[in-house]
Amino acid sequence: MGMNLYSSVSFILFTVIGLQCLPLTIQQTTETCSSTLPLNDLTFNSSLLQCVEAWTPQNYILRYARTVENTWSFILSAPDSSVFVGIGFSTDGHMIGSSAVVGWLPPNGGRGEAKQYFLGGQSPSQVMPDQGDLVIVNGSLKIESMSSRLYMSFQLTVEMPRKSILYAKGPAGFFPSSPGFRLREHQSMTTTTINYVTGSQRVVKGSSHSMLRKIHGLMNMFGWGIQIIIGAIVARHMRQTTAYFYGYLLYYSHIAIQTTGFLLGLIGIICGLFLENQTNANNVSTHKALGITILVMGVLQVLALLGQPDKESKYRKYWNWYHHNIGRVMIILTIFNIFYGIHLGKAGTSWSVGYGSAVGVLALVAIVLEVRNFLNNITRF
Repeated sequence: MGMNLYSSVSFILFTVIGLQCLPLTIQQTTETCSSTLPLNDLTFNSSLLQCVEAWTPQNYILRYARTVENTWSFILSAPDSSVFVGIGFSTDGHMIGSSAVVGWLPPNGGRGEAKQYFLGGQSPSQVMPDQGDLVIVNGSLKIESMSSRLYMSFQLTVEMPRKSILYAKGPAGFFPSSPGFRLREHQSMTTTTINYVTGSQRVVKGSSHSMLRKIHGLMNMFGWGIQIIIGAIVARHMRQTTAYFYGYLLYYSHIAIQTTGFLLGLIGIICGLFLENQTNANNVSTHKALGITILVMGVLQVLALLGQPDKESKYRKYWNWYHHNIGRVMIILTIFNIFYGIHLGKAGTSWSVGYGSAVGVLALVAIVLEVRNFLNNITRF
Protein backbone atom coordinates (compact mmCIF):
# COMPACT_ATOMS: atom_id res chain seq x y z
CA MET A 1 0.00 0.00 0.00
CA GLY A 2 2.80 2.45 0.90
CA MET A 3 4.60 1.79 -2.37
CA ASN A 4 1.42 2.36 -4.40
CA LEU A 5 0.75 5.62 -2.58
CA TYR A 6 4.36 6.71 -3.19
CA SER A 7 4.06 5.95 -6.92
CA SER A 8 0.82 7.89 -7.25
CA VAL A 9 2.13 10.89 -5.33
CA SER A 10 5.34 10.90 -7.41
CA PHE A 11 3.36 10.95 -10.62
CA ILE A 12 1.13 13.76 -9.33
CA LEU A 13 4.16 15.82 -8.25
CA PHE A 14 5.68 15.38 -11.71
CA THR A 15 2.45 16.69 -13.24
CA VAL A 16 2.28 19.67 -10.90
CA ILE A 17 5.91 20.60 -11.63
CA GLY A 18 5.20 20.37 -15.35
CA LEU A 19 2.24 22.69 -15.00
CA GLN A 20 4.43 25.27 -13.28
CA CYS A 21 6.43 25.55 -16.49
CA LEU A 22 3.44 26.74 -18.48
CA PRO A 23 3.79 30.29 -19.79
CA LEU A 24 1.40 32.93 -18.56
CA THR A 25 -1.45 33.86 -20.83
CA ILE A 26 -0.92 37.22 -22.47
CA GLN A 27 -4.12 39.13 -23.00
CA GLN A 28 -4.26 40.80 -26.38
CA THR A 29 -6.15 44.00 -27.06
CA THR A 30 -9.07 43.41 -29.40
CA GLU A 31 -10.31 45.91 -31.96
CA THR A 32 -13.40 46.39 -34.08
CA CYS A 33 -14.29 48.64 -36.98
CA SER A 34 -15.96 51.00 -34.51
CA SER A 35 -12.67 51.47 -32.62
CA THR A 36 -10.84 54.77 -33.01
CA LEU A 37 -7.76 54.54 -35.21
CA PRO A 38 -4.83 55.57 -32.95
CA LEU A 39 -2.50 56.66 -35.78
CA ASN A 40 -1.82 60.38 -36.18
CA ASP A 41 1.01 60.65 -38.69
CA LEU A 42 -0.75 59.31 -41.78
CA THR A 43 -0.06 60.92 -45.15
CA PHE A 44 -3.69 60.54 -46.23
CA ASN A 45 -7.11 61.40 -44.83
CA SER A 46 -8.10 58.53 -42.51
CA SER A 47 -11.74 59.67 -42.43
CA LEU A 48 -12.12 58.28 -45.97
CA LEU A 49 -11.21 54.75 -44.90
CA GLN A 50 -13.73 51.93 -45.10
CA CYS A 51 -13.32 49.11 -42.61
CA VAL A 52 -13.84 45.37 -42.67
CA GLU A 53 -13.23 42.77 -39.97
CA ALA A 54 -10.99 40.81 -42.28
CA TRP A 55 -10.09 37.74 -40.20
CA THR A 56 -12.30 37.47 -37.14
CA PRO A 57 -10.61 34.51 -35.37
CA GLN A 58 -7.29 36.40 -35.41
CA ASN A 59 -8.86 39.87 -34.96
CA TYR A 60 -7.35 41.23 -38.19
CA ILE A 61 -8.92 44.56 -39.18
CA LEU A 62 -8.46 46.03 -42.68
CA ARG A 63 -9.10 49.70 -43.43
CA TYR A 64 -8.85 50.92 -47.01
CA ALA A 65 -9.88 53.72 -49.36
CA ARG A 66 -9.11 55.26 -52.72
CA THR A 67 -7.50 58.41 -51.35
CA VAL A 68 -6.13 59.75 -54.64
CA GLU A 69 -6.95 58.83 -58.22
CA ASN A 70 -5.40 55.41 -58.92
CA THR A 71 -3.96 55.34 -55.40
CA TRP A 72 -5.40 53.05 -52.71
CA SER A 73 -4.43 53.34 -49.06
CA PHE A 74 -4.49 50.34 -46.71
CA ILE A 75 -4.05 49.87 -42.97
CA LEU A 76 -3.95 46.32 -41.59
CA SER A 77 -4.13 45.97 -37.81
CA ALA A 78 -3.60 42.79 -35.79
CA PRO A 79 -2.71 41.80 -32.22
CA ASP A 80 0.98 42.31 -31.42
CA SER A 81 1.75 38.70 -30.47
CA SER A 82 5.41 38.50 -31.54
CA VAL A 83 4.68 37.27 -35.07
CA PHE A 84 4.88 38.67 -38.55
CA VAL A 85 1.62 39.71 -40.20
CA GLY A 86 0.94 39.52 -43.90
CA ILE A 87 -1.62 40.55 -46.49
CA GLY A 88 -1.44 39.18 -50.03
CA PHE A 89 -3.22 40.12 -53.24
CA SER A 90 -4.02 37.22 -55.54
CA THR A 91 -5.41 36.98 -59.07
CA ASP A 92 -6.99 33.55 -58.55
CA GLY A 93 -7.38 33.15 -54.79
CA HIS A 94 -4.28 30.99 -54.46
CA MET A 95 -1.12 31.84 -52.54
CA ILE A 96 1.31 30.76 -55.25
CA GLY A 97 1.86 33.53 -57.77
CA SER A 98 0.50 36.30 -55.55
CA SER A 99 2.32 39.28 -54.07
CA ALA A 100 2.17 40.15 -50.38
CA VAL A 101 3.10 42.85 -47.92
CA VAL A 102 4.62 41.41 -44.74
CA GLY A 103 5.60 43.33 -41.61
CA TRP A 104 6.99 42.60 -38.17
CA LEU A 105 8.09 44.43 -35.05
CA PRO A 106 10.50 42.50 -32.76
CA PRO A 107 9.50 42.65 -29.06
CA ASN A 108 13.03 43.69 -27.98
CA GLY A 109 12.50 47.21 -29.22
CA GLY A 110 14.12 46.74 -32.61
CA ARG A 111 13.04 48.74 -35.64
CA GLY A 112 9.95 47.50 -37.41
CA GLU A 113 10.32 46.15 -40.95
CA ALA A 114 7.81 45.78 -43.76
CA LYS A 115 8.55 44.38 -47.20
CA GLN A 116 6.89 43.17 -50.35
CA TYR A 117 7.29 39.45 -51.09
CA PHE A 118 6.60 37.41 -54.20
CA LEU A 119 5.00 34.09 -53.23
CA GLY A 120 6.48 31.85 -55.87
CA GLY A 121 5.86 28.58 -54.02
CA GLN A 122 5.23 26.96 -50.67
CA SER A 123 8.84 26.51 -49.58
CA PRO A 124 10.70 29.43 -47.92
CA SER A 125 13.25 29.54 -50.75
CA GLN A 126 10.45 30.33 -53.22
CA VAL A 127 9.15 33.31 -51.24
CA MET A 128 11.26 36.19 -52.51
CA PRO A 129 11.72 39.46 -50.57
CA ASP A 130 11.60 42.83 -52.34
CA GLN A 131 9.90 41.24 -55.32
CA GLY A 132 6.31 41.18 -56.56
CA ASP A 133 4.02 43.13 -58.85
CA LEU A 134 2.48 45.50 -56.29
CA VAL A 135 3.35 49.12 -57.06
CA ILE A 136 3.88 50.51 -53.56
CA VAL A 137 4.09 54.28 -53.22
CA ASN A 138 7.58 55.26 -52.05
CA GLY A 139 7.75 55.99 -48.33
CA SER A 140 4.23 54.75 -47.62
CA LEU A 141 5.11 51.29 -46.27
CA LYS A 142 5.62 51.13 -42.51
CA ILE A 143 4.59 49.20 -39.40
CA GLU A 144 4.25 50.35 -35.81
CA SER A 145 2.83 49.13 -32.51
CA MET A 146 0.11 51.00 -30.62
CA SER A 147 -1.91 49.73 -27.64
CA SER A 148 -0.64 46.14 -28.05
CA ARG A 149 -1.59 46.04 -31.72
CA LEU A 150 0.40 46.19 -34.93
CA TYR A 151 -0.59 48.70 -37.60
CA MET A 152 0.88 48.15 -41.05
CA SER A 153 0.07 50.89 -43.56
CA PHE A 154 0.90 51.22 -47.25
CA GLN A 155 -0.39 52.74 -50.48
CA LEU A 156 -0.74 51.01 -53.85
CA THR A 157 -0.75 52.66 -57.25
CA VAL A 158 -3.48 50.73 -59.02
CA GLU A 159 -6.83 51.44 -60.64
CA MET A 160 -8.55 48.66 -58.67
CA PRO A 161 -6.81 46.26 -56.24
CA ARG A 162 -7.31 42.54 -56.63
CA LYS A 163 -10.41 41.23 -54.89
CA SER A 164 -8.82 38.01 -53.59
CA ILE A 165 -6.95 38.84 -50.39
CA LEU A 166 -4.85 36.46 -48.28
CA TYR A 167 -4.06 37.06 -44.62
CA ALA A 168 -1.29 35.25 -42.74
CA LYS A 169 -0.01 35.01 -39.19
CA GLY A 170 3.62 33.98 -38.76
CA PRO A 171 5.10 31.50 -36.26
CA ALA A 172 5.52 32.85 -32.74
CA GLY A 173 8.88 34.42 -31.95
CA PHE A 174 10.25 34.30 -35.52
CA PHE A 175 11.20 37.46 -37.43
CA PRO A 176 12.93 37.64 -40.83
CA SER A 177 16.44 39.06 -40.59
CA SER A 178 19.13 40.37 -42.91
CA PRO A 179 20.63 39.66 -45.28
CA GLY A 180 18.08 37.24 -46.74
CA PHE A 181 14.88 38.28 -44.91
CA ARG A 182 13.50 34.80 -45.57
CA LEU A 183 10.08 33.87 -44.21
CA ARG A 184 9.11 30.65 -42.49
CA GLU A 185 5.81 28.89 -43.08
CA HIS A 186 2.90 30.78 -41.56
CA GLN A 187 1.21 29.54 -38.41
CA SER A 188 -2.22 30.07 -39.98
CA MET A 189 -3.78 31.84 -42.95
CA THR A 190 -7.08 32.53 -44.65
CA THR A 191 -8.27 33.62 -48.08
CA THR A 192 -11.11 36.07 -48.66
CA THR A 193 -12.76 38.00 -51.47
CA ILE A 194 -13.78 41.60 -50.95
CA ASN A 195 -16.03 44.09 -52.68
CA TYR A 196 -14.16 47.38 -52.34
CA VAL A 197 -17.29 49.44 -53.04
CA THR A 198 -19.66 47.88 -50.50
CA GLY A 199 -17.05 46.61 -48.05
CA SER A 200 -18.61 43.13 -48.02
CA GLN A 201 -16.28 40.17 -47.65
CA ARG A 202 -16.49 36.40 -48.03
CA VAL A 203 -14.11 33.87 -46.53
CA VAL A 204 -12.97 31.41 -49.17
CA LYS A 205 -10.82 29.04 -47.14
CA GLY A 206 -8.44 28.76 -44.25
CA SER A 207 -4.97 27.26 -44.17
CA SER A 208 -4.80 23.88 -45.89
CA HIS A 209 -2.86 22.53 -42.94
CA SER A 210 -4.55 24.29 -40.03
CA MET A 211 -7.50 21.88 -39.77
CA LEU A 212 -5.26 18.81 -40.02
CA ARG A 213 -2.98 20.32 -37.36
CA LYS A 214 -5.95 20.88 -35.03
CA ILE A 215 -7.27 17.35 -35.55
CA HIS A 216 -3.79 15.95 -34.87
CA GLY A 217 -3.51 17.93 -31.64
CA LEU A 218 -7.05 17.31 -30.38
CA MET A 219 -7.06 13.57 -31.10
CA ASN A 220 -3.75 13.04 -29.31
CA MET A 221 -4.76 15.32 -26.45
CA PHE A 222 -8.12 13.65 -25.82
CA GLY A 223 -6.94 10.14 -26.69
CA TRP A 224 -3.49 9.62 -25.19
CA GLY A 225 -3.49 12.66 -22.92
CA ILE A 226 -6.90 12.48 -21.21
CA GLN A 227 -8.72 9.19 -21.91
CA ILE A 228 -5.71 7.04 -21.04
CA ILE A 229 -5.20 8.92 -17.76
CA ILE A 230 -8.90 8.54 -16.88
CA GLY A 231 -8.67 4.83 -17.65
CA ALA A 232 -5.64 4.50 -15.36
CA ILE A 233 -7.50 6.25 -12.53
CA VAL A 234 -10.48 3.93 -13.01
CA ALA A 235 -8.18 0.88 -12.92
CA ARG A 236 -6.47 2.13 -9.77
CA HIS A 237 -9.82 2.72 -8.05
CA MET A 238 -11.10 -0.66 -9.32
CA ARG A 239 -8.32 -2.46 -7.43
CA GLN A 240 -9.47 -0.88 -4.17
CA THR A 241 -13.14 -1.91 -4.28
CA THR A 242 -14.43 -5.09 -2.71
CA ALA A 243 -17.94 -5.03 -4.26
CA TYR A 244 -18.05 -7.71 -6.96
CA PHE A 245 -20.52 -6.00 -9.30
CA TYR A 246 -18.89 -2.58 -8.87
CA GLY A 247 -15.45 -4.01 -9.55
CA TYR A 248 -16.79 -5.89 -12.58
CA LEU A 249 -18.31 -2.67 -13.94
CA LEU A 250 -15.11 -0.70 -13.36
CA TYR A 251 -13.03 -3.39 -15.05
CA TYR A 252 -14.97 -3.22 -18.32
CA SER A 253 -15.19 0.58 -18.06
CA HIS A 254 -11.39 0.63 -17.85
CA ILE A 255 -11.12 -1.50 -20.99
CA ALA A 256 -13.66 0.65 -22.88
CA ILE A 257 -12.00 3.94 -21.89
CA GLN A 258 -8.50 2.74 -22.75
CA THR A 259 -9.64 1.30 -26.09
CA THR A 260 -11.33 4.58 -27.00
CA GLY A 261 -8.22 6.51 -25.99
CA PHE A 262 -6.01 4.21 -28.06
CA LEU A 263 -8.17 4.62 -31.18
CA LEU A 264 -8.35 8.42 -30.84
CA GLY A 265 -4.60 8.55 -30.30
CA LEU A 266 -4.01 6.32 -33.32
CA ILE A 267 -6.04 8.72 -35.48
CA GLY A 268 -4.00 11.61 -34.07
CA ILE A 269 -0.70 9.95 -34.95
CA ILE A 270 -1.87 9.13 -38.49
CA CYS A 271 -2.89 12.79 -38.94
CA GLY A 272 0.54 13.81 -37.65
CA LEU A 273 2.30 11.64 -40.23
CA PHE A 274 0.18 13.13 -43.03
CA LEU A 275 0.88 16.62 -41.67
CA GLU A 276 4.63 16.01 -41.65
CA ASN A 277 4.51 14.78 -45.23
CA GLN A 278 2.48 17.78 -46.45
CA THR A 279 4.48 20.48 -44.67
CA ASN A 280 7.94 18.89 -45.05
CA ALA A 281 8.58 19.81 -41.41
CA ASN A 282 12.20 19.29 -40.40
CA ASN A 283 11.98 20.02 -36.67
CA VAL A 284 9.59 17.30 -35.51
CA SER A 285 11.93 14.29 -35.32
CA THR A 286 11.89 14.16 -31.50
CA HIS A 287 8.14 14.75 -31.32
CA LYS A 288 7.57 12.03 -33.93
CA ALA A 289 9.88 9.55 -32.17
CA LEU A 290 8.09 10.07 -28.86
CA GLY A 291 4.72 9.67 -30.58
CA ILE A 292 5.75 6.36 -32.17
CA THR A 293 7.16 5.19 -28.82
CA ILE A 294 3.84 5.98 -27.15
CA LEU A 295 1.98 4.13 -29.92
CA VAL A 296 4.21 1.05 -29.47
CA MET A 297 3.55 1.13 -25.72
CA GLY A 298 -0.17 1.37 -26.43
CA VAL A 299 -0.01 -1.66 -28.71
CA LEU A 300 1.91 -3.57 -26.02
CA GLN A 301 -0.84 -2.71 -23.53
CA VAL A 302 -3.48 -4.07 -25.89
CA LEU A 303 -1.47 -7.26 -26.40
CA ALA A 304 -1.02 -7.53 -22.65
CA LEU A 305 -4.80 -7.43 -22.21
CA LEU A 306 -5.19 -10.31 -24.66
CA GLY A 307 -2.56 -12.34 -22.79
CA GLN A 308 -3.72 -11.54 -19.25
CA PRO A 309 -3.18 -14.58 -16.95
CA ASP A 310 -5.70 -15.66 -14.30
CA LYS A 311 -5.49 -14.13 -10.84
CA GLU A 312 -4.35 -17.48 -9.45
CA SER A 313 -1.52 -17.80 -11.95
CA LYS A 314 2.03 -17.49 -10.63
CA TYR A 315 2.81 -15.20 -13.58
CA ARG A 316 0.09 -12.73 -12.65
CA LYS A 317 2.39 -10.58 -10.45
CA TYR A 318 4.88 -10.20 -13.31
CA TRP A 319 2.07 -9.29 -15.67
CA ASN A 320 0.81 -6.68 -13.16
CA TRP A 321 4.28 -5.16 -12.83
CA TYR A 322 4.67 -4.96 -16.62
CA HIS A 323 1.17 -3.61 -17.30
CA HIS A 324 1.20 -0.97 -14.55
CA ASN A 325 4.70 0.38 -15.15
CA ILE A 326 4.41 0.50 -18.94
CA GLY A 327 1.21 2.45 -18.42
CA ARG A 328 2.87 4.93 -16.03
CA VAL A 329 5.80 5.55 -18.36
CA MET A 330 3.42 5.99 -21.30
CA ILE A 331 1.37 8.60 -19.42
CA ILE A 332 4.49 10.58 -18.45
CA LEU A 333 5.81 10.53 -22.04
CA THR A 334 2.37 11.49 -23.36
CA ILE A 335 2.03 14.56 -21.14
CA PHE A 336 5.51 15.74 -22.06
CA ASN A 337 5.00 15.12 -25.78
CA ILE A 338 1.67 16.95 -25.89
CA PHE A 339 3.19 20.06 -24.32
CA TYR A 340 6.18 19.70 -26.65
CA GLY A 341 3.85 19.42 -29.65
CA ILE A 342 1.98 22.56 -28.57
CA HIS A 343 5.35 24.32 -28.40
CA LEU A 344 6.42 23.09 -31.86
CA GLY A 345 3.09 24.01 -33.44
CA LYS A 346 3.17 27.50 -31.89
CA ALA A 347 -0.45 26.87 -30.89
CA GLY A 348 -0.31 29.48 -28.15
CA THR A 349 -0.73 29.52 -24.41
CA SER A 350 -4.47 28.81 -24.61
CA TRP A 351 -3.73 25.22 -25.68
CA SER A 352 -1.09 24.78 -22.98
CA VAL A 353 -3.30 26.24 -20.26
CA GLY A 354 -6.33 24.27 -21.46
CA TYR A 355 -4.56 20.92 -21.46
CA GLY A 356 -2.63 21.77 -18.30
CA SER A 357 -5.92 22.54 -16.55
CA ALA A 358 -7.38 19.20 -17.65
CA VAL A 359 -4.33 17.31 -16.36
CA GLY A 360 -4.48 19.35 -13.14
CA VAL A 361 -8.12 18.34 -12.57
CA LEU A 362 -7.29 14.68 -13.20
CA ALA A 363 -4.34 14.93 -10.80
CA LEU A 364 -6.64 16.42 -8.15
CA VAL A 365 -9.14 13.59 -8.64
CA ALA A 366 -6.32 11.04 -8.30
CA ILE A 367 -5.14 12.69 -5.07
CA VAL A 368 -8.64 12.66 -3.58
CA LEU A 369 -9.12 8.98 -4.44
CA GLU A 370 -5.69 8.07 -3.05
CA VAL A 371 -6.37 9.88 0.22
CA ARG A 372 -9.79 8.24 0.51
CA ASN A 373 -8.37 4.77 -0.10
CA PHE A 374 -5.54 5.44 2.34
CA LEU A 375 -7.98 6.46 5.06
CA ASN A 376 -10.21 3.45 4.34
CA ASN A 377 -7.24 1.11 4.71
CA ILE A 378 -6.27 2.70 8.03
CA THR A 379 -9.87 2.33 9.25
CA ARG A 380 -9.92 -1.38 8.38
CA PHE A 381 -6.80 -2.04 10.39
